[in-house]
Amino acid sequence: MFIHIVGGGPSEHLPSLASYDGEHVRWIGVDRGTKTLLEAGIRPIKAFGDFDSMTMEEIILLQKTLDDLDIWPAEKDKTDMEIALDWAVQQEADKIRIFGATGGRLDHLFGNVQLLIKYAGKPIEMIDRQNIVTVHLPGTYTVFYDERYRYVSYIPISNDIKGMTLDGFKYPLTNSHIFRGSTLCISNELIQSSGTFSFSKGILMMIRSSDVGTI
Repeated sequence: MFIHIVGGGPSEHLPSLASYDGEHVRWIGVDRGTKTLLEAGIRPIKAFGDFDSMTMEEIILLQKTLDDLDIWPAEKDKTDMEIALDWAVQQEADKIRIFGATGGRLDHLFGNVQLLIKYAGKPIEMIDRQNIVTVHLPGTYTVFYDERYRYVSYIPISNDIKGMTLDGFKYPLTNSHIFRGSTLCISNELIQSSGTFSFSKGILMMIRSSDVGTI
């Protein structure tokens, strides 16, 4: 089972949601992202939020349309996205993808990145038209070449990353020590069909990106 969560980020940053649909996909709406899903012809199984970005008429329509609308108060200790992601992680899905979480307000963007860090090591991706973001714990990981996402960047989340090794990349590394604030691992590229990255200590973010406007 795959759980796909759609937030209320600007629609121009969204990839084609239909291209991520499938028999084993369960869609979740977050606040205005619920309306985005319905406009794309996708019916979410559940929706979360205070829905403060929607009119009362729109909320009433959602209540009539959806079987499971989980409305929260505007004053709470978690964002709507965190509430939805907490629920999704509890379902033990094979993969969770988050859409509509970038663009627009920077506080929401950085808050959503914090959620990836909160669940570091879980199979969670944050996706927009130009990027795929994941957060990793120590280990060895395989990366496959994808023409849509040519550039691969690694950003230390913890104070430092130890034992960083990149194999199959244009700019390889062997057992390197990377500190937070370093741009050493920005904008690398695979030079073969697949490559690996590994590290022994720390928390690492991987961002796969396209050229501007190509996706």
